[in-house]
Amino acid sequence: MKKNILFLLLGVSLSAVAQTDALKAKISKSADKIEGQVIAWRRDFHEHPELGNNEVRTADIVANYLKSLGLEVKTGVGKTGVVGILKGGKPGPVVALRADMDALPVTERTPVAFASKVKSTFNGQSVGVMHACGHDSHTAMLMGVAQVLSSLKSELKGTVKFIFQPAEEGPPFGEEGGAELMIKEGVMENPHVDVAFGLHINSQTPVGTITYRPGGTMASVNDMKITVKGRQAHGAYPWSSVDPVVVSAQIINALQTVVSRNLNVTENAGVVTIGSIHGGVRSNIIPEEVELMGTVRNLSKEDEQLFIERIKTIATKTAEAAGATAEVKIPFSVHYPVTYNDPNLTAQMLPTLQKLAGSQNIKLKPAGTGAEDFSFYQEKVPGLFIFLGGMPKGGDPLKTPSHHTPDFFIDESGFTLGIKALANLAIDYMDQAKK
Repeated sequence: MKKNILFLLLGVSLSAVAQTDALKAKISKSADKIEGQVIAWRRDFHEHPELGNNEVRTADIVANYLKSLGLEVKTGVGKTGVVGILKGGKPGPVVALRADMDALPVTERTPVAFASKVKSTFNGQSVGVMHACGHDSHTAMLMGVAQVLSSLKSELKGTVKFIFQPAEEGPPFGEEGGAELMIKEGVMENPHVDVAFGLHINSQTPVGTITYRPGGTMASVNDMKITVKGRQAHGAYPWSSVDPVVVSAQIINALQTVVSRNLNVTENAGVVTIGSIHGGVRSNIIPEEVELMGTVRNLSKEDEQLFIERIKTIATKTAEAAGATAEVKIPFSVHYPVTYNDPNLTAQMLPTLQKLAGSQNIKLKPAGTGAEDFSFYQEKVPGLFIFLGGMPKGGDPLKTPSHHTPDFFIDESGFTLGIKALANLAIDYMDQAKK
């Protein structure tokens, strides 16, 4: 009797594996078939980029396409965000797949035929606009995933929520936006999301590879504004002043000790950068006030709090010692949490990626000090954020143009792997979910 039960259970298990393998074969075939369409979408988005919270054209194209697939579609979520809901034919968890849609205030310099010539205004300045970080690729790939999975709707063991997000690079000053606003407006509910997956293309890792890291994979970001106030005087009589320029220089130098002397560098990296200094109007007037702007990056909440406290102490006490004052606002306008890949989820889904691309093409990456607002979704549910190779094979990552630059370039032959990766992560998570 026991033998019969074991054989029966084994037969059921083998049948389930066969069904999953058959589903994956369909995904692979569909992804290969749609490659040309995905590249065409990407080129169209690239030629017509839109800055954060202004992705009107992009959102319309996405929404109309999702509706054509028969998905339930919500628009205007978090300003211009689009959410598509695909309910599978069988009960199961809700899996969120996310792509960002916004471009950057960068003037394109690439020689491609579909290079952007768009101009716009950013923070009061006339700028060129370019998809200089690959968000056009992310949007196009997720549209491809929506097509692939919607064609297999009856076989899905759960629900897929496609999140097309605006303003990942941050909204215009004074506005809300990005993942944080979409969450505030309910993107993780109705239906409630159980897990979130996302990817980012990378121009400096080879096509055909995927990199990942459990735990803190990208840094938290806090921008800061330090206002140093002294006493104005004629430049010829500095003893009559409390010079905020000199005090600011002392603060900038002292802030470098936060990383070198306060952070345990054997555990995590950290960054304190002052990127903007404004003060004074002419050479012979010591101004009353100097404004410093900067960014702070950390890979753990504990380090983040340490940095904030030390920056405030250093700035205010250095100013006080000189007879000046320093007001520190941190965060000033932007805060993203650490992009934290749930270790258990990462371990669970790693075999999916290895089987898809080959173990030799799935590589552990070092933590990075860039930031991603996918981290807000990961604060709500377990999440996994991976990196897809977009550098032509044989390229030199030290010479390849990096993200956020006018010469940023992506090899489109890697898109199909991205489509398959997101689709396979979704169905495998559904398949492994506890009944």
